Amino acid sequence: MTTTGTTRTPERPIDDDRLHALLGRFVGDLGATAGAAGLVIGHRLGLFRGLAEGPATPEELAARTGTDPRYVAEWARAQAAGGYVTAEDGRYSLDPEQRFALTDPDGPLYLPGAFVLALGALRAEPRITEAFRTGRGMGWHEHDDDVFAGCEAFFRPGYLAHLVTNWIPALDGVAGTLERGGTVADVGCGYGASTVLMARAFPNATVTGSDYHGGSIDAALQRAAAAGVAENTRFEVAGAHDFSGSSYDLVTFFDCLHDMGDPLAAARHVRASLAPDGAWMIVEPIAADDPAGNMNPVGRLYYGFSTLLCVPNAISQPGGWALGAQAGEAAVADIADRAGFTRFRRAAETPFNAVYEARP
Repeated sequence: MTTTGTTRTPERPIDDDRLHALLGRFVGDLGATAGAAGLVIGHRLGLFRGLAEGPATPEELAARTGTDPRYVAEWARAQAAGGYVTAEDGRYSLDPEQRFALTDPDGPLYLPGAFVLALGALRAEPRITEAFRTGRGMGWHEHDDDVFAGCEAFFRPGYLAHLVTNWIPALDGVAGTLERGGTVADVGCGYGASTVLMARAFPNATVTGSDYHGGSIDAALQRAAAAGVAENTRFEVAGAHDFSGSSYDLVTFFDCLHDMGDPLAAARHVRASLAPDGAWMIVEPIAADDPAGNMNPVGRLYYGFSTLLCVPNAISQPGGWALGAQAGEAAVADIADRAGFTRFRRAAETPFNAVYEARP
C-alpha cells in the first residue's frame, strides 16, 4: 500500500530548559511591548525631563510636570522595573546614562522617540495582517502621523552623531566641495532632519530636500525656518525617480532606498542628476547579505519594522521590488552597478547603519 503526502519527522520531547528560555523571552518581549507606551508617555509629558531636575517622589514629580500623582507612581514603578529609572527609598531619579539617553530630544541619543515610531507603526497591524492575505501594499503616506514624527526621532540622533563629523568626510572630496559651495539633493528627506544638518554645517552649499509625502515636506519647511537655514535650503514634493535639478555634487538617500518599489529607476535618476564628479551617498540599515547573518537583536529590530513599514510601502508602488530593511550590501551594490555607477564602496558604518558611496 502506498501513501501520499509528506512524512513528518518525529518530534523530540519538550526540553524544560529550552521551554523556560522561551518563556523568559516571552516575558521580556511582552513587558517591552506594554512598556513602550510608558516611554512615549514619559516623552510626551516631560516626565523624564522632570526627573532630570533631581530625585522625586511620585507626588513631587507630578507637581513638576502638572500630572496626576497616582498615574505617575505606577509609571515610575514600571520604568524602574524596566531599568529606565532608578528607584531608592520611595524616590525616583535618573543616573547619568539614563539622563543622557532619555531627556534630550536634540541630543545624539534619545530613546523615547524610537518608541513613538514603534507605536505608530503598530497601529497599522490590521491592515498589514490583511495585506498578508491579499499581497497588496500600504503606502508610507497611509500610516499614522506618529510614524513620520517617530521616524525622525528614531534616525535623527544617529545623523546628529555621525552625518557631518564622520559620514560626509568619509566621501572622497565631498566635504571640501560643500564647504566652498556646491549643491545637495536630499531624497526622501521626511521632516528634513538630515537636510537641516547639512545646510547648517555647509552654509555656502544649497541643499534641496524632497519627499513624496506632502505632510512631511510641510514639516521640513518649518524645521528649516526654525533652524535658520531657510536661505540655503529648498524643499519639494517629489519621488526618488523624479526629483528636480541636475549636476548635483551630492545626492543623499538616508534609510529610504529599501522602501522603494523601483530602487533601480531611482538609482538611474540619481545617476542622471549628478555632476560628472558627484557622489551618491546611500545610508542603509546595517545588514549581512545572508539573512542568517541578521539573526541578532539589530536584525530583529529592522525585520520587525520592515514587515510593518518598508515592505508594504515598496509593494504599494510600481516596480516590483521589495528589498526590505535588511537587504545587505550586495543588493545595494547591484543596484548601483545596474544604474551605471562605476565605483561603489562602503565608506563608513555604525552599529545601526552602513554608509555607501557610489560614483559615476
